[in-house]
Amino acid sequence: MYFNIIASGSKGNATVVVSKNTRILIDMGISLARLEEGLKEINLEVKDLDAILYTHNHIDHMKGLRHLSPQKMYALEGNLSSLTHIIHLYEPFQIKDIKITPVRVSHDATNPCAYVLEDEEKLFYMTDTGCMLEEILPYVKDPTYLIIESNHDIKMLLKTNRTYELKNRIMSDVGHLCNEDSAIAASEIIGPHTKEIYLAHLSEEANTPELALEAYKKIFSHFHIDINRFIIKTAWQYQSTIGGHYEN
Repeated sequence: MYFNIIASGSKGNATVVVSKNTRILIDMGISLARLEEGLKEINLEVKDLDAILYTHNHIDHMKGLRHLSPQKMYALEGNLSSLTHIIHLYEPFQIKDIKITPVRVSHDATNPCAYVLEDEEKLFYMTDTGCMLEEILPYVKDPTYLIIESNHDIKMLLKTNRTYELKNRIMSDVGHLCNEDSAIAASEIIGPHTKEIYLAHLSEEANTPELALEAYKKIFSHFHIDINRFIIKTAWQYQSTIGGHYEN
């Protein structure tokens, strides 16, 4: 399994996950041109996609959906008016050789979710959540690859010109994970089979890759986790991040 995080952030999100026989897009919050560019980086085209999974109905995750086939779209009820495939929390379904399980997240959207994707390996993809819910741990524990939100540094967020209400919303249990909460959540999710961790949905105004990675170092050290066991990278808004077993 390998993946390309084509875009990650408040201006648009899209990640392609590829196994031996299956190509799945998670979210389509970018332009068709950027999607095509990201797919080309791993030698794919839009027509090669077998399915499009949506996490929730915020614009940065679905503004480009009109460019894709509704017959290939999957989401929880209430997210897409023209949805062909309605899926349900904690009920696995199969797209060719990938098993997919939607799990609950805590975000101020209509019926949002994260996804576990499994073939011989396991990927857990979770962005846009204000906290990690304990109920998901049996489903998500010990992934080979973890893509997890690390949205903001609290001090930076408080210094931005955003409104008091928006700052509170972001820091709430239905907002976004700060760097420290992301690292704490990751420390509970990872296991002996975990190889790579990708920090996603970083705020351009209220975070930096350096601050996110430093928070991970401190939290992992606190929990006596050897951070050098893992490849840890930050995903970007305007450039792709390729992970997993990809051979060009």
